Amino acid sequence: MTTRVNTTPLVIWIIDDDLVSLYATRYRIQQSGSSAKVLDFDTAEIALRAYHNNKHNGKELPHIIFLDLIMPGMSGWQFLEQLAKISEACKKTQVYVLSAFSNSKDRMQAKAHTSIIGHFDKPLSKMDMNRTLMTVNP
Repeated sequence: MTTRVNTTPLVIWIIDDDLVSLYATRYRIQQSGSSAKVLDFDTAEIALRAYHNNKHNGKELPHIIFLDLIMPGMSGWQFLEQLAKISEACKKTQVYVLSAFSNSKDRMQAKAHTSIIGHFDKPLSKMDMNRTLMTVNP
């Protein structure tokens, strides 16, 4: 496990249609003492558009994305598929699924997906957040 060196501000995106979960995840990040820049999106479509625009305009891309899988409109799975199509840079972004995992099929699919670094059940625990932040080197 590598320890995070604070040279570049960490950029974290939270993509979740459940506002309570979104705020709980943001709160966990704040509790960790991280000075990360946190952006949140309540739809995957808006997040994908922002990623695309940032990439083409040379703006900062997220180091970490906490992604809900089950959302109306574009699902987390569809987001990952589209993200892979638009960017090689997405390989530099660590994607963690943050989901209630309604069934074991979703859990197994998340574990097998090549773009997903890890998965956490909602709500994200303080220990999981701290461990995640310590292993990221922007």
